[in-house]
Amino acid sequence: MKEDKRFRIHVAVYLILEKDEKLWLIRRYNTNYMNGYYTTIAGHLDGNESATDAVIREAKEEAGIDVARKDVFEAYIAHRHNPDREYIDMYFVASQWDGEPANMEPNKADEIGWFDKHNLPENMVPEIRFAIQEIVEGKHYGEYGWDKL
Repeated sequence: MKEDKRFRIHVAVYLILEKDEKLWLIRRYNTNYMNGYYTTIAGHLDGNESATDAVIREAKEEAGIDVARKDVFEAYIAHRHNPDREYIDMYFVASQWDGEPANMEPNKADEIGWFDKHNLPENMVPEIRFAIQEIVEGKHYGEYGWDKL
């Protein structure tokens, strides 16, 4: 069988929970990437699921909340370059959900909290900080990491 050598891109999804100008963030812990830095609810597509279904699934897995499809809004797309691969990052925002967000993955996160969206923590995953700042400025598309080539 012939090996397929075509370019492949990875897709990541992010869910920004927003309430009263604050964002719910998770501090990464015991992972292979950016330990000690804050992120949003995030994950990869599992295959055979839409991006919206993926963020709804991730919200349940990571924060223990139920987000209705009608309450998830696409906010931003980024084409991101990492040293070993490229990503399409899809950011969604929700301001309504059922349940109280909690740390459902204490083996991957050691702190959670609400942070002012205009004053994010210094120790924030850089590409996520970039995307949130772009969203706050009303932008819907950006490119990240390409200047590091």
